[in-house]
Amino acid sequence: MTPAELSRTVLRTVRCAVEAGELRVTVPTRAVVRRPPRPGCGDYATNIALQLAGSAGHTPRRVAEILRPRLAQASGVARVEIADPGFLNITLDSASHSGLVRQVLGQADAYGYGDALAGRTVVLAFRHETRAAVTADAVARIMRTQGADITLRCEPGAGQSRASGGDPDWAGLGVNVPSRLSAAADAPESFGDEASVNVDGSRPARPGTGSASAAGAASSAVVRSSSASAPSASVIRPVPVALSADELLRTLGPDAARWALLRPAAHDHVRVDAQELLAQREVNPLFRIRYAHARTCALLRNAADLGVPGEAGTLHPAVDDLPAIDDLAAPDDLATPDDLGSPDALPVVDDLLGAIGEYPAVLASAARLRAPDRVARHLEATADAFFRFHDTCPVLPRGDEKPEAAHRARVALAQAAGTVLAGGLHLLGITAPAHL
Repeated sequence: MTPAELSRTVLRTVRCAVEAGELRVTVPTRAVVRRPPRPGCGDYATNIALQLAGSAGHTPRRVAEILRPRLAQASGVARVEIADPGFLNITLDSASHSGLVRQVLGQADAYGYGDALAGRTVVLAFRHETRAAVTADAVARIMRTQGADITLRCEPGAGQSRASGGDPDWAGLGVNVPSRLSAAADAPESFGDEASVNVDGSRPARPGTGSASAAGAASSAVVRSSSASAPSASVIRPVPVALSADELLRTLGPDAARWALLRPAAHDHVRVDAQELLAQREVNPLFRIRYAHARTCALLRNAADLGVPGEAGTLHPAVDDLPAIDDLAAPDDLATPDDLGSPDALPVVDDLLGAIGEYPAVLASAARLRAPDRVARHLEATADAFFRFHDTCPVLPRGDEKPEAAHRARVALAQAAGTVLAGGLHLLGITAPAHL
C-alpha cells in the first residue's frame, strides 16, 4: 500500500464515520500521511484527527478514538495506535508490504506515474540560460509522468532573435533545444497579479511594491492560471549558474553537471566543485545513488549465479515471472533475527519500504511545484535506506548457506529499490549504470 492509497483509506474511514453519525464534519479532500519521525511508531502517521477536531467539536484524541476502530479494520492495515495529542500511527499488514514490492516490479519504469495533471497542457518557458534550460527539461520529464502535455519555450538572450534557437551545448546536457524561440504571447516573462502564483502558493509582488527582493523574484517559477481551453504557462527562473554549458560539460561531464544544477532548490545558488561532485566516495550523494543502483543490479546477477529462485539479471521482469512475493516478502519473514541476523532489522526494512512507497507522492509533488530537487533529495534518502538494509540484512546466501525464502524476498526488495533509483535518475536526465 502506497501513502496515496493509505490517504484514500483514511478519507474513506472519515466518510464512514460521518455517514454513521459518529462525526459531524465535512469530509476533507486530502488526508496527510507521512512516515513517523521515530522508529517504533508504525509505518505511517496521520494528523487527520487534529485536522477535524475543531469542526467536530471534540478534542483531537476523541476524534482519533472514533476513527481508530474503523481504520484498524481497513484492508491492508494491521493495527492503529493513538499518540498524543491525537495522531494515528498506522502499521500495515504483511500483504500490504508484499503488495508494494509486487506493484513496483510489475509497473517497472512506470512506477510512480499518475494522472494528477492528466488533460493539462502546460507551456514551460525558460530564459536563455543553462540552469534554466536544464531545470525546465527535468520539470517537463517529471510533469509528463503525471499526465501533463508539455511544450518547452526558450526566451532569447540579449542580442538574439526569436529564430536563433537555444545554446547548441545544451544538447550535451540532455536538453532538447526547441526548434524556435517562443513568441512573447506563448511564454510571457511576467504575469499579472490576478493571474499568477509562485510555486510556494504566494502571490508574486507587484513591481515597485518592495514586498519581494529582486533575487527572490528572479528565482521563482511563476504559474499562470488559464481556462480549460487554453494552455497554462510556467516561467522557470532558477538562480542562474555562472558557468556556460560548455564549461560545465568540460569540468563535470553531463551527469554530474545536471546533478549540480538540479539538486539545489531553484532559489539556491549552484556550487560547482569538481572535486566534490566527481568524488567516487560516499560523501558524494550522486555517487551513493548511482552506486546503490549498481549494487542492486549486482545482487540480481549474483542471485542468479547462486540459484536464488526468481527472475534475475534485470531490474524489470514481467510480473508473471516474479517469485511468490505475497508469501515471502512479509515484514515478519524479512525482519526476524533468524532471517536477518540483527534485532535492528525491522526498522531498517520499514525505512526502505517507506522510501519506495513514498516515491509516487514525491513525483506528484515535484510536478505540482516544478521542483526537481525534491526528486533528487528523495533518491538520496532511498539510497541511504537501501545501504542500511543491505548492511543489516544478508540479501544473498553466504558460504555453504542454501538459498531460502528470506533471500528471495530480500532480492525482490532490493530490486524494487533499484527500480525507484533508476526511474528517478532517468527523470533527472542522469544515467543509472548497472556497473560502477
